[in-house]
Amino acid sequence: MPRNVLYFAPIPTEAVMRFVRAAARLDDVRLLGVVHTPPTRELKLFHDVVRVDDPDDAEGFLAAVDTLQRRHGALHRVVGTLEGSMELLALARERFGVAGTPPQTATLFREKARMKDALRAAGLPVARHKLLTSEADARAFAEEVGFPMVVKPPAGVGAKDTSRVRTLDALLAAMERAASVVLAEEMLQGREHSFETVTVGGAVRASSFSRYLPGCLEVLENPWIQWACALPREVDTPMHDAARAMGVKAVAALGLADGMTHMEWFERADGTFAIGEIAARPPGPQLLQMTGLVHDVDPYRAWARAEIDGAFDAPWERKHAAGTAFVRGVGRGRVRALTGVGETWEAIHPWLVEAKLPTIGKRKVDSYEGDGYVVVRADTTAKVRELVTTVVETLRVHYDG
Repeated sequence: MPRNVLYFAPIPTEAVMRFVRAAARLDDVRLLGVVHTPPTRELKLFHDVVRVDDPDDAEGFLAAVDTLQRRHGALHRVVGTLEGSMELLALARERFGVAGTPPQTATLFREKARMKDALRAAGLPVARHKLLTSEADARAFAEEVGFPMVVKPPAGVGAKDTSRVRTLDALLAAMERAASVVLAEEMLQGREHSFETVTVGGAVRASSFSRYLPGCLEVLENPWIQWACALPREVDTPMHDAARAMGVKAVAALGLADGMTHMEWFERADGTFAIGEIAARPPGPQLLQMTGLVHDVDPYRAWARAEIDGAFDAPWERKHAAGTAFVRGVGRGRVRALTGVGETWEAIHPWLVEAKLPTIGKRKVDSYEGDGYVVVRADTTAKVRELVTTVVETLRVHYDG
């Protein structure tokens, strides 16, 4: 009998469909979908699909899950990769008796204040933080940690709606804009890294590192900066050993059994570390792609094997370095022109893996990931850093505003 695997894929973006394909290719899987917008070109990957009007509506989602279970029998797994849906998936598992991450674990990963409380209780270094609901809260926390500090939603996604505030007035204004509770954190300073894991049976079976160039918040605050991310080949240094131990302990402290995690952490000038936050999902599209490139593995299959099969395919050997430069320019409005494309190609094409260039006429994307990206791979970290620098310094996007 095939195993009924329900995949929640609200919008069929290419990033989502890569995971859907990996799940559909597993042995003995009958893939069932809950969607908002059906994937017209690849609908055949699903054995059956139920559409929901509002992908954020819990009862509508649970009703769709119930419909599919009544049609096809008990579910083997309920999965998805969007951070905002992790608690929803866990609620469905609990209601329908499906194995996988339970609600209490999903909530620990999603609610950043509770996450940091749990990590601190496990003896791990995290930013001091406080949920602010009043001016008195704001004043007390400002006296404790000082400025600048970071303000973000209690359960945000990535760096969305995250900002740095430098005065009490700015903090109070951020609270007023949010019109609800906000999470304030001390400002972590230092080099920003990420740490990714594949966890099976509660044990971390594979891990990977990246370095942000520069940190996400700095890029958001400075529209002239093009963001880049590099995965070094060399991850056997004392620094990486200590960070790996910290990351593995964080996964255990939050209680993940099977799946992938993505943790952002800081290396301070004095050599100490601090965890920014950790999510119970794969990293973003290019970071996951690069994780596969440096290890010569299919990272989408690795996710599917962990989440659906509860299994891990070894070995993962660090064979290469990889990097992504995100194409981002100064200005506003729509993309008017690209310059430096030919020069960039000439300089990097032997190492080029994938490029998505900005579309002429498309409105500028308001995020640190910009309007496009260029992915490279090489045998040395130094070469990757050189290639990424070339892209950042040569390829330019111009806007009409």
